[in-house]
Amino acid sequence: MFITMNRIPVHEEHWPDFEERFKNRIGLVDQAPGFIRNMVLRPADGTGDAHVVLTMWETREDFQTWTKSDAFLQAHYRAGQDTGKAGEAFKGPGKLETFESVTDTGP
Repeated sequence: MFITMNRIPVHEEHWPDFEERFKNRIGLVDQAPGFIRNMVLRPADGTGDAHVVLTMWETREDFQTWTKSDAFLQAHYRAGQDTGKAGEAFKGPGKLETFESVTDTGP
C-alpha cells in the first residue's frame, strides 16, 4: 500500500470551512484506479498545528497516475475556486509526505 500524507496548517477559525470543503468534495479521486481511502484528520487537544489529509493507494504508480490525470486537475481546480479567501485561512504551505506500508493490521 502507498500512502500520502499532506499536512496543511489552517488557522483554527477556518477549520469549519476547510473541513466542509472535504465533506462536499466532488469525489473524483474515489473513481481513480488503485484508490483505497481518503481521510481528513483534525488536530486534537492542541497536539498539532496542521490538519492531515491522508490518501491510501494500492501502489505508488496508481497515485502518480492520478496526479497526472484530468480528474486530478479538475478536483484541485474546484478546490481552489471553492476556497475564496484561502490565503488567510492557511498558516503556511502544506507539506506532502509519502509512505509505503510495511505492516498493516487492517482488513
